[in-house]
Amino acid sequence: MSQRPLKLVPQLTAILVLAVMTLAVWASWLGWDQHRDVQPDGSETGPYEAWQVIGLLLTLLAPVYWAASRRYIAGAVLGVTAGLTVAAFYDWSDDASGLFLIGVGMIMMGSLAVTGVASAVIVSVKAWADSTRKRS
Repeated sequence: MSQRPLKLVPQLTAILVLAVMTLAVWASWLGWDQHRDVQPDGSETGPYEAWQVIGLLLTLLAPVYWAASRRYIAGAVLGVTAGLTVAAFYDWSDDASGLFLIGVGMIMMGSLAVTGVASAVIVSVKAWADSTRKRS
């Protein structure tokens, strides 16, 4: 029997762990802030500030690096994407217009693309560094 099923378990574990971590990170950075700011012209902004979103993204770099550097690419990409998508859906689903689904779709596609590129860069740089070390 091949060892292929044994390699599937760490990938699935990484997906699950990163999805749960992403949900927790979303809750800590964005979940508590539901207040919209009313501008002097009557328009509304928010509920999130730029520093909150930047903090979320920077915090998620650590688990993505951890998973990608161990070659759990599926865990890095699918775990973070699933976590962000579920968190956005839950957080924004009280919108009566239904337009929140467009935002959730954009979160899903954007996080899929960004974590895919970040994982590819991490794996490439790590492979290059390993090959450089072996040549020395």
